Amino acid sequence: MRKRAKWLLGSLAAVLAVSGGGYAVIAQPQRGAGGQEQREGGLPPATAPVQRGDLSSGLQVEGTLGYAQERKLNAGGPGVLTWVAPEGSAVERDGRLYEVNGKAVRLMYGSTPMYRPLKSGDKGEDVKQLKRNLQALGYGTGLDPEDGTFTAGTATAVKRWQKAHKAAETGEVGKEDIAFASGPQRVRKGDAAVGDEPGPGKPVLTVTGTERIVRFRIDAAKAAAAKAGDPVTVRLPGGVNATGKIDSVGGTAAPDDKNGGAGGGGGGGGGGGGGDQKAKVEVSVTFDKPAEVTAPDQSPVTVALTGETRKGVLSVPVNALLALAGGGFGVQVVEDGRAREVKVELGMFGNGRVEVTGDALKEGMQVGIPTL
Repeated sequence: MRKRAKWLLGSLAAVLAVSGGGYAVIAQPQRGAGGQEQREGGLPPATAPVQRGDLSSGLQVEGTLGYAQERKLNAGGPGVLTWVAPEGSAVERDGRLYEVNGKAVRLMYGSTPMYRPLKSGDKGEDVKQLKRNLQALGYGTGLDPEDGTFTAGTATAVKRWQKAHKAAETGEVGKEDIAFASGPQRVRKGDAAVGDEPGPGKPVLTVTGTERIVRFRIDAAKAAAAKAGDPVTVRLPGGVNATGKIDSVGGTAAPDDKNGGAGGGGGGGGGGGGGDQKAKVEVSVTFDKPAEVTAPDQSPVTVALTGETRKGVLSVPVNALLALAGGGFGVQVVEDGRAREVKVELGMFGNGRVEVTGDALKEGMQVGIPTL
């Protein structure tokens, strides 16, 4: 007598690895009296149709809403803090970040840090940045922002800027006068309080960019499902959805949660080592309409990744798969009150379904599934 194919046993923990990092674990149905998997007449307990359409390997991951480019802003010189921009405030070009001894430290845009005083004769990228800012603020008409030399015209523009802020018109910019950053900054928290003496090189503020982003970590084995530029949907607090795209996928992987409190649900467990030690990759997401995202900083969110998509493929529910006695996989096709086994080749898994191909398989056929 030919051995009958069986739905894969959960106790065997059969895990099918597929392209794109997707996978499925297929469980055994509950058996009736006598351990039979089929109803009387050899029919399965339930059926589902073979479908043709697009299949996505997308998955959902948990992330955290935040802001871009977090960094520490260090004091440029000695003194006592007399004012600090409040937490949550946004500072734009020429805005005050903090004050030392009553003198404001102002924000200018640029990627090179303010590492020295700037005066006539100095040359470098920081001088170019200063000129661009003076020009953008209306004090540097006629300056050549591509010339990295601090000229007499630069000194004149600096004096105009100083006069506008009722500061001494020296024509020079002290290291403690400005701080360069890539753009507008949001104050995440203060690292020093009014009355403190932070000293040069000690942090005063933790700042970020003002653009809202989401960060999450994904198993390195599934990182192929997250590619820069791929569209995503973010479920925000309150059930609101926002669209966006993957901005970057980290190039380095590290074990998740060294303290053993891996997120995602119940943990517990036993034995040795605690925490999820799978390698993880950092991923960041930007929004299509960031101004519409108003949820609080550090809010938990869910990110739906699109992953790979196969167009116009045949697919069946994952739990319709059979482990054939002779090896390989198949499905049980139900037609005219009878059931027969059809061998299939497996493709991509996604959203509880699996891509299948086989000469005897057609769209609309009914295939057996267990009652779970």
